Amino acid sequence: QSSGKSSVLESLVGKDFLPRGSGIVTRRPLVLQLIHIGKSEIETRRQESSDGEHIEEWGKFLHTKNKIYGDFEEIRQEIKAETERMTGTNKGISQDAIHLRIYSASVVNLTLVDLPGITKVPVGDQPEDIEMQIKEMCMKYISNPNSIILSVTAANTDMATSESLALAREVDPEGRRTLAVITKLDLMDAGTDAMDVLCGHVIPVKLGIIGVVNRSQADLNNEKNMADCLRDEASFLQRKYPSIANRNGSMHLAKTLNRLLMHHIRDCLPELKTRVNVLIAQFQSLLNSFGEPVEDKGQLLLQIITRFASAYCNTIEGTAKNIETTELCGGARICYIFHETFGRTLESVDPLGGLTTLDVLTAIRNATGPRPSLFVPEISFELLVKRQIRRLEEPSLRCVELVHEEMQRIIQHCGTQQEMLRFPKLHERIVDVVTYLLRRRLPPTNAMVENLVAVELAYINTKHPDFTEANLVHKTAVEDTQDRRLVKESGTPAKTAPIPDVTEIKENKELRKCGPLNDELSLMQFASQKAFPMSGLYDLTEDWRARWLHQAPV
Repeated sequence: QSSGKSSVLESLVGKDFLPRGSGIVTRRPLVLQLIHIGKSEIETRRQESSDGEHIEEWGKFLHTKNKIYGDFEEIRQEIKAETERMTGTNKGISQDAIHLRIYSASVVNLTLVDLPGITKVPVGDQPEDIEMQIKEMCMKYISNPNSIILSVTAANTDMATSESLALAREVDPEGRRTLAVITKLDLMDAGTDAMDVLCGHVIPVKLGIIGVVNRSQADLNNEKNMADCLRDEASFLQRKYPSIANRNGSMHLAKTLNRLLMHHIRDCLPELKTRVNVLIAQFQSLLNSFGEPVEDKGQLLLQIITRFASAYCNTIEGTAKNIETTELCGGARICYIFHETFGRTLESVDPLGGLTTLDVLTAIRNATGPRPSLFVPEISFELLVKRQIRRLEEPSLRCVELVHEEMQRIIQHCGTQQEMLRFPKLHERIVDVVTYLLRRRLPPTNAMVENLVAVELAYINTKHPDFTEANLVHKTAVEDTQDRRLVKESGTPAKTAPIPDVTEIKENKELRKCGPLNDELSLMQFASQKAFPMSGLYDLTEDWRARWLHQAPV
């Protein structure tokens, strides 16, 4: 605070246009853009002026749009009024910047930011943490790697205690973008000078240290113009610091800042261009996500629903535009569930699993009643077969559940369309309705599977060709029985009837008992693996799709 920052800016512009006073005067950041103009632009401006007024220098505020300020005293009053509008009249501060452009033939192309000076003790309406707030405001601007830091310190203070240099070193420890400015060279104590400071012997600054002479309060009271002030400054430097006079002063500061800014822009331009291109791409993508303007809401709603339904059906049929390459989805995954998951589960079911020899014998004996059995009763066969067929019902119902889950996943897959992202509430509603439709088809599908198993349980088709082996075994058993009867009646062994050993007799008995069971369950496995995907796919997908396309989901 009160180090002469605003005076430095005025010397760069060559005009007296900033508010002055005691204490903290700069209470909002001032973004000052200096634009050099030629004679042709001045003439064009004069011709465009409605009253033909000849203005060679003028200013524009961002908050007043296209209003032209030809009087710099008017610019000063506008800065003061805009500051008080946001911060009040009792020393309050604000982070909202004031943007000002100054067009002149006597300035170099330069953009500067005038920040409030760091103060320690709050005054007026300032909060208790005023120092921290101002430091945070300064850090917001100087932490930008594309900015050049202008550290202003008064010559009549110890540079080693400079708050501005300490703050600059926090964000620029190497000093690659920090320039030090020493003000009030003419106010130093008699017999002292700033030669060591200006030469960098006290604290070296990589971009340099430039000394300037500010206007005194007497100069301000007498309204001394900037041209006379610059001449007096040059005279003072030649008299006091002749060896380094050409490397100091407001004019040299302006040229140095312009040169540094141009070099800095040149160095930062590639990275800046990359950042701008990335931001353009991001915002263009965001803009595209908003879609076209909504003119007919009903038509747009119908289009979104139709596109979703088409995308859903295409995903099942495998004709979707965006096909997944990392995992199976849609119809392909349903096919995998039918033929791999469900098929392998059926194949893993052992037809004789859970049946022991004792179970088979017990079933046969229970089916014959009080009479000893000569042949295996068919009722015992049916009892055992039905018991084994029921084991196929559970994996079949699990297959229905897996297909239902996959059809639920397809909803999320189709919900990534731009229209869905644009209207999240509509997306949520469509998902709810489609989920409800799928859930409503689940009980009928389960009932259909249970009916398929019930159909197989209702009629055991022993005439099927797969029972040929069992018939041959039965025929062999009948012939053996007849041969043994002939041997017993005649008392002589039959030539065509070899005497089987004990092991062979046992195997034949087991084959006669279990062979039909094995054949029947294997036949049921094959029939289920073939029939269930066709009927299940119809009930879960085709029938559902027909219902979906003829029902409005919202």
